[in-house]
Amino acid sequence: MHWERIQNQLEQILQTPVTLLKMPLDEWEAKTGSSAQQARLQTSVFDGDQSSFLLQVTGGQTLVLTVDGMLTAAENQLVELMLDAYRLPEKTRPASPAAEDERKSLLVKEWFFHQLEMGKTNAEMPDMLAAQLSFYKTRIPLLLYGEYSDSRSVPYKELKKLLDSFFGAEMVLIPLMEKEWLLLGPESLLTASGGERDGLEEESLEESLESICSGLYEMLSNEWVGEFHLTIHYPMTPAKSLLSTVLQMRETMMLGQTFHLGSNMHLPWHLHLEKLMNGIPEGAKASFVEQVFRRNDPLLDAEIQSTLEHFFDLECNVSETAKQLYIHRNTLLYRLDKFKQETGLDVRTFNDAVLVKIALLLYKVTKRK
Repeated sequence: MHWERIQNQLEQILQTPVTLLKMPLDEWEAKTGSSAQQARLQTSVFDGDQSSFLLQVTGGQTLVLTVDGMLTAAENQLVELMLDAYRLPEKTRPASPAAEDERKSLLVKEWFFHQLEMGKTNAEMPDMLAAQLSFYKTRIPLLLYGEYSDSRSVPYKELKKLLDSFFGAEMVLIPLMEKEWLLLGPESLLTASGGERDGLEEESLEESLESICSGLYEMLSNEWVGEFHLTIHYPMTPAKSLLSTVLQMRETMMLGQTFHLGSNMHLPWHLHLEKLMNGIPEGAKASFVEQVFRRNDPLLDAEIQSTLEHFFDLECNVSETAKQLYIHRNTLLYRLDKFKQETGLDVRTFNDAVLVKIALLLYKVTKRK
């Protein structure tokens, strides 16, 4: 490759000095502030009044092109795109689209963990990285965590093919950890899932997102081998808020797994109360439960616990709860009266229902420890 010709062309276009220089690989690593593996993937560095572009790596040596003068973000991206076009013939074999997608997703993963290492929770993505993945467009984020055995692995290519096929759209798949995957779908998924409730009202945003999440959950339940957990978040722009959004989804998944054992789909707008209670000191949780239940142990009676949970889920509606539990209405009233006798709390009144709802959630956490 005649990099000198490219150097001359850039000098004429940009009207600024452009230099070709050989640089030890460890010096490039120091310049990028990345590990050896990351440094090979990071092909440009913008440092004050100079932009540096990695052209090739041979053994422990690199060939770097530097442009003096402060370029705009758009100019840096254009130079990067042009060099990409020239770098491609240097490769011994062209990467497949799937391999290229995976390479880009690994760059995002490396950036994500680098931010965490620096203690950042709300950083914006560098332009050069965001532009490669069109991360300035609005995306629908989902977080998937597989509970499969350590001996099993999920190939990136197979999972991406499955997701693309299911959604009928190009999905961005980022393997954050060995069993943790970030999925980013186009905003058009909302339109595809949108509908009307009872033919009268349009779905709310939360209902549309829940529909997307439920559909994926059902598909993975049939196709996926092993347990998994899934959560979704509001639409966002990855370039601006990928880091903070992933952290919020991790928190949502933790809250769902902590307070709702047996549930594998966790929605943030259903977990406001759990988020608030998670910050309560452990001693205060146990003390509150003991005071509300008057030292009675409701979990000794699994039947009453199940009855109360259904009753609260159905907005304290006696008829609907009896129907859901396949019991007579009088049987349900008998159970609620029995609970009132034992605890002094009548869950058919608002104040007592709130107390018991909170105590039941806290009891699940304190009882498990």
